[in-house]
Amino acid sequence: MRVAELMSDRVETVRAEESAEKALRRMRTRRIHHLVVMLGARGVGVVSARDLESLADSRSLRTVGDVMSAPAVTAEPHMTIRQAANLLRGRMIGCLPVLEDGKLVGILTATDMLEQIGRGTDRPTKGKRWVMKGRGPRRKASAVAR
Repeated sequence: MRVAELMSDRVETVRAEESAEKALRRMRTRRIHHLVVMLGARGVGVVSARDLESLADSRSLRTVGDVMSAPAVTAEPHMTIRQAANLLRGRMIGCLPVLEDGKLVGILTATDMLEQIGRGTDRPTKGKRWVMKGRGPRRKASAVAR
């Protein structure tokens, strides 16, 4: 399975100069956890609800650019889900903006991946399936020394 099959193509973006308070309100209203931070036409970072909520009192004084994680770790549509999962796990992040030829085309979140695992995937078997029946005598368990 590839990233393109699992990613969401509806990506919420935010400008780096927008206030952190306004960005958090928008995230809560739309029930999302990540915004891709744009500087012009380029995605330069990601900001999460957790990043913004951690600011508490100083949120109204800060901009998204002050809080965002930059540079953004990105994926490409043709990457495998395993490669994307390793990026998420290895960097301990919750989402990957998906870029194709430098253009933002989607976002893949850890939640998207967990939902796919929860639904299960029907994977066809390749070739002959081996049956374990008649494989020979079983080994006896060795006695544990006391």
